[in-house]
Amino acid sequence: MSGLFILIGAISALTSIALGAFAAHAIEDQLTVANLAIYATANDYHMMHSLALLLIALLLPHATSPALITRAGLTLLVGMLIFSGSLYLLALLDLRWLGAITPIGGVLLMIGWAILAFAGWQQLRQDRDD
Repeated sequence: MSGLFILIGAISALTSIALGAFAAHAIEDQLTVANLAIYATANDYHMMHSLALLLIALLLPHATSPALITRAGLTLLVGMLIFSGSLYLLALLDLRWLGAITPIGGVLLMIGWAILAFAGWQQLRQDRDD
C-alpha cells in the first residue's frame, strides 16, 4: 500500500503544480479577485495533502497499526479530492452551489488527520509498553 500512496501523492503533487501554473499563466486575468483567492486555497490544500499522502507512505512500513494509517490516508485523499476539487470548480465555473460540497471535504480532511493522530497515540502506547 505504501507504493500506492507514493504514486497517488506524487501524481497529485504534480497535478497541483500544473494547476498552479495554469492559474498563474493562463487564467489569472480571467478570474475575479475572489475566485482567484478560492483557486489559490484549493491549490494550497491540494499540495499540502499531496505531501500528506507521501507522509502516509513513509509511515506505513513502521506503523503498529497499518490499517489505521491506511484509513487515514484514504480519508485524506477523498477529503482532498472533494475539498480542493469543489473549490477549483467553484473558482473556474463560478457555480456557487459547489460551496455547499466543500465543507464535506474539509470535514473528511479533519477526520483523516484525527485518525492519523489516533494511530500516533496508539504507537506511543505500544512503544511505552515495549
